[in-house]
Amino acid sequence: MSDTPAIQTVGLTKDYGDFRALDGLDLEVRRGEVFGFLGPNGAGKTTMIRTILALLRPTAGSASILGMDSHRQAVEIRRHIGYLPGDLSMYPNLTGHDTLTYFANLRGGVDWSVVNGLAERLDADLTKKVGDHSTGNRQKIGLIQAFMNTPDVIIMDEPSTGLDPLVQQEFQAMMREVAAAGRTVFLSSHTLSEVQRAAHRVGIIRGGLLVDVESVTDLRSKALRTVEMAFADPVAADAFSTVEGVSNVRVVDRTVTLSFEGHMQALIAEATSGRQLIDISTGEADLEEIFLAYYRTDGPDDVHPAATDAEVRA
Repeated sequence: MSDTPAIQTVGLTKDYGDFRALDGLDLEVRRGEVFGFLGPNGAGKTTMIRTILALLRPTAGSASILGMDSHRQAVEIRRHIGYLPGDLSMYPNLTGHDTLTYFANLRGGVDWSVVNGLAERLDADLTKKVGDHSTGNRQKIGLIQAFMNTPDVIIMDEPSTGLDPLVQQEFQAMMREVAAAGRTVFLSSHTLSEVQRAAHRVGIIRGGLLVDVESVTDLRSKALRTVEMAFADPVAADAFSTVEGVSNVRVVDRTVTLSFEGHMQALIAEATSGRQLIDISTGEADLEEIFLAYYRTDGPDDVHPAATDAEVRA
């Protein structure tokens, strides 16, 4: 497998007049991973996607996909990617099959056994007109066109819109299979449970700035959680006061309940130092709680009126 990143941005900046939608974005997405891209409305997610796909021209900085410059080599890049925009438009009077035939012809042809397999997995009816489909069933057709050419990189903006839980489960399996084959999924989503189940790493963007990139495991290991510990003997109320990351300690006889933010090794080391720990339970940190922690002090960033909704929408 090549060491060239699947997606790379260096100082990527996009201004709309005096509003900065992207601010010096440095990001590297590896091959063979599902990468989740999180942020509230107006944070810059869709602008970032449109810019790396050469649908928008950056104000400054650069972007590459599979080592190819996203603007100078945009045509060649199209041969290697699948893309599902957040506002996919399709001809309402065409059937699903006709729509996919149209996309397949634009690509110079696809393996229809792959298309039919995807349709079966997603339970997609390709005989009905697109305009007669519900939002979720139209989204299935969009997903099929993104996956059907077996691309090296699949970029999707809010792909789970309208999908029922069973189809979401199948979609997550499809993403994992892509990564297992050494290919890459870039997933911009508000469905945090979906990102938590499918992504290897996540990037969190706020106000056009990339504020964190970490594995889902590392993010959850450092998040605030509730821990309850039972001991063989009574415990002093201040027993854990010196452990960094501990707060809200409550002691009732032999049971200690506290809030903890950090790696569990430090807490367990203190708990077992001169004490007999009988039992420990912890409320597993959820990605949604972690995400909200980045935005707890402020609401979603305002959208500048000079930029269109499609250009700055998350």
